Amino acid sequence: MDIRALHNLSYGLYIVSAKKEGHFNGQVANTVFQISSDPPTLAVSINKQNLTHEFIQAGKAFIVSVLAKEAPLSLIGQFGFKSGREVDKFAAVAFQLTPAGLPYVTEHTLAYLEAKVIQAVDAGTHTIFIGELTEAAVLAPGEPMTYAYYHQVKRGTTPKTAPTFVAVAEKPPVAGPSYQCSICNYVYDPAKGDPERGIAPGTPFTALADDWTCPICGAGKDAFEKVV
Repeated sequence: MDIRALHNLSYGLYIVSAKKEGHFNGQVANTVFQISSDPPTLAVSINKQNLTHEFIQAGKAFIVSVLAKEAPLSLIGQFGFKSGREVDKFAAVAFQLTPAGLPYVTEHTLAYLEAKVIQAVDAGTHTIFIGELTEAAVLAPGEPMTYAYYHQVKRGTTPKTAPTFVAVAEKPPVAGPSYQCSICNYVYDPAKGDPERGIAPGTPFTALADDWTCPICGAGKDAFEKVV
C-alpha cells in the first residue's frame, strides 16, 4: 500500500486556538472542515497529546484563524513546532479576542471562525471536535494557504502529531549539498535559498550567517545535518 496517495487529498492550513482558566493556546491544523450549513457546524481534528486538545476539552469551544497564502513560515513554526507547555505562543503574535474571549491571530489571517463544541468523536490518536458556529468575520481579502502550497512552494514540514503526518517521503527531493533541521525536518536547499528572509537562490548552507535560524522552528545552524 502506498500511503503517499494520501498526499493528494486537499487541505487548508489554519491556527486552531482555545482557552482554559484565562490562558490561551493554539496550534497549526490542516484538518478543519465544514459539516453543515443550518446550523453552520465545523469539525477539527486535534491530537490528544497536544495542549490545545486539553484546552478545547476544558473550554468546550475553539476558534479557527484562516491563514493567508503569504503567511510566513515563522508564524507556522510558532504554532506548529513549539509546545504551549514550554512557551506562550501568543506572546509575540498580534491577536484579538472575540466577545467570548477566544484568541484569533490578526496578522496574515483572512478570517476567523469561532464554535462551541457540541460533540467529540474519538479517532484513536486524535479527537474530532464538532462545533456549532458562534462567531465569524472576514478580516482581509486574499487567497487562503493550502496544505499543498505550504509543502510544495514554501517547503514546510509536518509535525509528527498532525493527522496527515506520513513517515515516508517527508524529505522533499533536493539536489546538491542540502542540510536538514533535526528538530522539524525542514530542508535547506541551496538551489532555492531562503527568499522570505533575503537569502538568494544558490547560497550554500556554509555561507549562511552564523546567526541564521531555521525558518520554521527557529533552531540554529548547529541543529542541521547534511542530507546524504
